[in-house]
Amino acid sequence: MANPNFIYPIKFSPILKDKIWGGEKLNKQLGKKTSSTRVGESWEISDVGQDVSVVSNGHLKGKTLRELIEIYKSEFIGTENFESFGYKFPLLIKFIDAQQDLSIQVHPNDELSQKRHNSFGKTEMWYVIQNEKYSKLVLGFNKEITSKDYLKYLENKDIMSVLKVENIKKGDTFFIETGTVHAIGAGSLIAEIQQTSDITYRIYDFDRRDDQGNERELHTELAIDAINFDADLKTKCDYTENTNKLNKLVYCDYFKTNLIPVVGELKLDYSANDSFVIFMCVEGISEIIVSGNSETISTGETILIPASNNFVEIKSSSDCKLLEVTV
Repeated sequence: MANPNFIYPIKFSPILKDKIWGGEKLNKQLGKKTSSTRVGESWEISDVGQDVSVVSNGHLKGKTLRELIEIYKSEFIGTENFESFGYKFPLLIKFIDAQQDLSIQVHPNDELSQKRHNSFGKTEMWYVIQNEKYSKLVLGFNKEITSKDYLKYLENKDIMSVLKVENIKKGDTFFIETGTVHAIGAGSLIAEIQQTSDITYRIYDFDRRDDQGNERELHTELAIDAINFDADLKTKCDYTENTNKLNKLVYCDYFKTNLIPVVGELKLDYSANDSFVIFMCVEGISEIIVSGNSETISTGETILIPASNNFVEIKSSSDCKLLEVTV
């Protein structure tokens, strides 16, 4: 029988990031404790550089994510994951509040990231938790262009004219492969799941200036080799939404994400699953029960279940929506 001191719903203290484009929704709507008025990101589970998550509940409180992998190895992240990633946690889990438009950017693939930065690439997905009427996303190009064309558009500060812009609404889900030029627009509150990487090439930033009056750095030369100029990239994910079922959102080489709308009680069998499980609550509140240990999860909270666990029970007295993430 699994050790109940180890197998329980684990929470981590959020790592909050002030951003020039951030706002107050992470505080006011998702309950992140901060006095700042421009928090852009809450890193829920992180093993990026010095930003390593720390357990905030239960027997393991105070332990870092890295310590958990060092102690429990494949019991914590799964046998195949431990063979593939070793002591490096493979995902970065975030909530993002864009009070202003984010910069237009692109992420390099695994090969470029390893060569240039000794890092993973940054494939990611977005789930829209809340938006304003004007909220939009930038998702690739609206026509075929060459790298030479691209540089001319940049030079003329006309890059927005060739970018695909999409209106969004609550529940919309997008898959952003490496190489896809993209940006989150103002008024968007988003759950983000991505590879463990913080490598971003900033292409255009609307000539904004930081607190010292300096324009933010652009990475034009680095970005050229990373960009996919294909105008037919499919980013929006179509999905069903069946209550008390696992509804497929994104399955890729780096993670699998399902949406689980929970009403009443739901029992999940992970006995054939060789991965940790992450639950991100994007709406409502529920109780997560593992090996007799329970923890409440509400909108804006994240819970991790170690890989050696076999069963999870979820109880909700009202509508609750969870993103379930595995590797």
